[in-house]
Amino acid sequence: MKSKIGVVCLARKTFDFKAAEEIFKSKVEELKKIDYVDFKIYDELVIDVEDLERVYENIKEIDGLIIISGTFHLGHLAISLQKKYKVPILLWAFNELPYDGGKIRLNSVCGLNLNASNLYKSGVDNFHYVIGERVDEDWLKAINMKKAISDSKIGILGNRAHGFFNLSVDELNLFGNSGTIVDYYQLNELYDLAKNADEKVYEEEISKVYEVSSISKEQLKKVSKLTYALKKFLDEKKLAGVAIRCWPEFAGDYGISPCAAMSYLQAKGYITGCEGDLEGTLSMIAAKAASNKTPFLADLSQVDLEKDETLLWHCGVAPANLWDGKSNRSLDTYFAGGKGVTADFVLKEGEITILRIDSARGKTRVFAEKGKAFEMEKLLKGTYAKVKFEKPVKDVLDRLITNGIAHHVAMVYGDYYRTYKIFAKIMNWQFLG
Repeated sequence: MKSKIGVVCLARKTFDFKAAEEIFKSKVEELKKIDYVDFKIYDELVIDVEDLERVYENIKEIDGLIIISGTFHLGHLAISLQKKYKVPILLWAFNELPYDGGKIRLNSVCGLNLNASNLYKSGVDNFHYVIGERVDEDWLKAINMKKAISDSKIGILGNRAHGFFNLSVDELNLFGNSGTIVDYYQLNELYDLAKNADEKVYEEEISKVYEVSSISKEQLKKVSKLTYALKKFLDEKKLAGVAIRCWPEFAGDYGISPCAAMSYLQAKGYITGCEGDLEGTLSMIAAKAASNKTPFLADLSQVDLEKDETLLWHCGVAPANLWDGKSNRSLDTYFAGGKGVTADFVLKEGEITILRIDSARGKTRVFAEKGKAFEMEKLLKGTYAKVKFEKPVKDVLDRLITNGIAHHVAMVYGDYYRTYKIFAKIMNWQFLG
């Protein structure tokens, strides 16, 4: 899913607009090499208010707008563009050129300052800025996050898990804040799809991905059928993700828990959240949009204050493609009285960032932290990574607990902390980082 980003370059003929035009052309060529957004570029300089009509004819619906101050320019231009498009804005100024005859040639930064002041004083807060040779790609990724959640329809299968009151969400407030639509479905819909599924479609492939000697043939058959059913359900309902009430009744009613099927499908690009956690599922969608990588919805578990590390763990639902390549990647029945059928493996090493979109007391917050996952032995059931955060784990935990953040976070590999911070500002949500 690519966001559409408009690009315009403003200038004034009292400055070296020809030089600005040459720089702009070179930047356009650089932008075209970025493949995760769709740029809508007006390739002429915008100098007068009358020029804006041609901009509007060429650039239609967009998700974000880059306003380049090629030189200093009229103050009318940026606020008119904001009024027309009403989307998040990136203000971009070029570095000043060497003086030519004792005259400032671009005065680009001053133009950016003018635009920022005009926007702020008119009540617009969702702008960001960059000064220099390159566009701010963290802003581009943040726009992808906004588009992903605003275009999302998320399903809840069976409501939240029993007693997890903190996962409840005001759906209309969420829609008003983000554009996300939520629909509820009954678990029986999934069970019925699974009963009529051909288990052979996925049975062989699942047996290749996981070591399955610890589960029965009947359990493997149920995993395969459920994998088929869950994929069909997501595809037919056209859902960006689904939050599943995976306990307490799922294993009893269907015969196994959905963890293994969720682990397999997430590695194929599907988003499935545990325990009916809608905002956790939304966090996964947003994290994937920022990174184009597979997210893992985890508990912040087994915190060791002395070693300053924690375990990002869940009972066995991590995407199979996050496996460390060393531990035994298997399916196990330790959970739900032998009916669990969860995935078991250690996650790979590497830089990670966690994200949680979380609402409370009428506010939506964005919690984020970055760190590193380290090698560890497979000593536990479930799926997990040993993590050391950039900040002391005591401080991370304190920030989570004192702000009442729910107990699931979306983890992806890579550093997206700054992207998440920009995303929070774009959305006008509180950033807890």
